[in-house]
Amino acid sequence: MIHVVGNAGIDTVFRVERFPLPGETIVARDMAEDIGGKGANQAVVARRAGAKVSLIAAIGADDAGDHIRAILAGEGVLTDGLTIWPGPTDRCSIYVDDAGENTIVSAISAARAFDPVAAGKLGAVAPSDVVLCQGNLAVPALVACLRVARARGAMTVLNPSPLFPVDGFDWHLVDIAVLNEVEARSLAESDDSRAGARRLLVSGVRDVVLTMGRLGAAMVGSESLEVRAPNVNAVDTTGAGDVFCGVLTAARARGELWPVAMAAAVEAATIAVSRRGVFGSFPSAAEIAALLSTTRPVIPAQAGTQ
Repeated sequence: MIHVVGNAGIDTVFRVERFPLPGETIVARDMAEDIGGKGANQAVVARRAGAKVSLIAAIGADDAGDHIRAILAGEGVLTDGLTIWPGPTDRCSIYVDDAGENTIVSAISAARAFDPVAAGKLGAVAPSDVVLCQGNLAVPALVACLRVARARGAMTVLNPSPLFPVDGFDWHLVDIAVLNEVEARSLAESDDSRAGARRLLVSGVRDVVLTMGRLGAAMVGSESLEVRAPNVNAVDTTGAGDVFCGVLTAARARGELWPVAMAAAVEAATIAVSRRGVFGSFPSAAEIAALLSTTRPVIPAQAGTQ
């Protein structure tokens, strides 16, 4: 079982020619809404990758919350971990330009007020399980979740996005950290994303996976690997990191070796960036199954990665 502990909300996606300048108003080409939130996204993808998945998150007692619950149930994600809080369901505004790049503004009051341990939502975590977290929870609540997971013998995976203040954070609680180059550079306080990955290893993380967009992904830790991404025309990069993380976590949870898990995650994310939208861009269960059944070459990481 994968227990995804994070957030669920409604994404509003605006497609624009370019991002507005400070003080400028522009007109969007179109607008669409769907469920989102990094927790919900990763839970759905992990379920499509064949894992048994529960989402632990806070939603509002509103139409948006009801919609999220219905969509998750339809995907086969267990929803017993959803908690109703007194405020509205979280929302996210996403702007996608003609180059497929995005900027995101999130309102995550429900996630930041949610304490899954205090709410008793991690009671079912077992030694063979995986607890997958992101950066949307308040840091004390996040740390409490990781400690419970570690105490119960579960594998812990952290996608520290959005990146939170990490001073004093106990990285020994994290078995696998999955982050992108922007986050890694912020951790390293330099332009060297590889230095950020190395810093996490030194801080106690067992394995670090660095996503590199068009270049693919790299891993350092118990193994050192690089996987190249297929060459495609990216039309929308929103949600691709969640697709990568969901597939990678599900593959490792079912015992796939790192080369298979990494390659499948990279190719699943590549499918997502070739399609418009967020939830609607996610590869299907059949597509992910095909990726996991195909063996691909994986390149040993360069010496500078370690």
